Amino acid sequence: MLGRVLNTHQQWLCRQLSDAGYEVVRQVAVPDAAEAIGEAVEEALQRADLVLTTGGLGPTSDDLTRAEISRRLGLETHVDRGVLEVIEEFFRRRGREVLESVKVQALVPEGAVVLPNAHGTAPGLRIEVPSRARGGGRAAHVVLLPGPPRELRPMFAEQVLPWLLRAFPPSAERAARVLRAAGWGESAIEETIGPALAGLVAEGLVLGYCARPGDVEVRLESRGEGAAGRVAAAESVVRHRLGGAIYGAGEETMEGVTVGMLRERGRTLAVAESCTGGLVAHRVTNVPGASEVFLAGWVTYSNAAKTRWLGVPAQLLAEEGAVSAAVARAMAEGVRKESGADYGLALTGIAGPGGGSPAKPVGTVFMALAEACGTRVEHHLNAMDRETFKWIASQQALDMARRELIESDG
Repeated sequence: MLGRVLNTHQQWLCRQLSDAGYEVVRQVAVPDAAEAIGEAVEEALQRADLVLTTGGLGPTSDDLTRAEISRRLGLETHVDRGVLEVIEEFFRRRGREVLESVKVQALVPEGAVVLPNAHGTAPGLRIEVPSRARGGGRAAHVVLLPGPPRELRPMFAEQVLPWLLRAFPPSAERAARVLRAAGWGESAIEETIGPALAGLVAEGLVLGYCARPGDVEVRLESRGEGAAGRVAAAESVVRHRLGGAIYGAGEETMEGVTVGMLRERGRTLAVAESCTGGLVAHRVTNVPGASEVFLAGWVTYSNAAKTRWLGVPAQLLAEEGAVSAAVARAMAEGVRKESGADYGLALTGIAGPGGGSPAKPVGTVFMALAEACGTRVEHHLNAMDRETFKWIASQQALDMARRELIESDG
């Protein structure tokens, strides 16, 4: 509420619920204040049979969710010995003393179902709210989830969502698909696929676009009878119209797809980065199994480093400039030679805000991909802020490698 922490819970949970067939119509954010938390939950229970809360289950003085909801629902809490043992073991494994304040996380409201937390100490809770607590009518459920995303996400996906699908199954057939495209703008994609999908839209297909730096999501959704058929037909049209621009679907990432393709083909990669400062290597090594294909990475930010570690001739740097097609080519070929990788990928550019010129404005980036049969060089202009420039350049470089792998199959 102070603007210092981004609420990623809303985005992630809404996506999970929407993909499972539920329509999310409201979200509420309140501060870490007992009265605000209690009022929000009471108000939600007047109109909903299921209320999800996130955060406020930890051991500090501002973690008030468990106690306040228990109080509002008239539920006594007790120490759950099983939960307490898990907390104590968590600290023992790390050689740390269990503070008394931490044990508050073992307090469980009467009748609540404990949701074990494999990634932290605060368990989640699922509470059935009796009809009397709602002023009559049907019973309801309140699900309390921990705040840290690395704890909340697996708990929701593995424990809450399966229960939810059983207890509150979606009322209508729903199908959805998200396709991810790179190298095209949002408007160009719409002009290319929109007219071809008009008939399916008239039949109930919902078509949406979401542009992100270096990436556009195409969302296909439909509800009611025949929903799956409409989405499948739409996906076929989109893939045909956009071709190789589609690099993945759902939660797939460019780095995940590229690493997967390298593994399937038994090929290796090394990178030499200047303007991206190691971001390409960072993204690649975030992918499980990257060690099978990623050999090494150099961040050669200075001209001297390019010469010393990659063998880029000093004369070439003086004549062409560090940001040039020739230097990108030399970097890619140098990193391939030094590492022994099948592919050498290199980037050099001007991230800004200073350093540009009329011939090479801020946002200029050259990237090269070297392999046994030759070296390809690309030039892009990403006139963005520094951080966005780096991300887009890394996306373009990984996409360059992906496209080369596709072409090599042909």
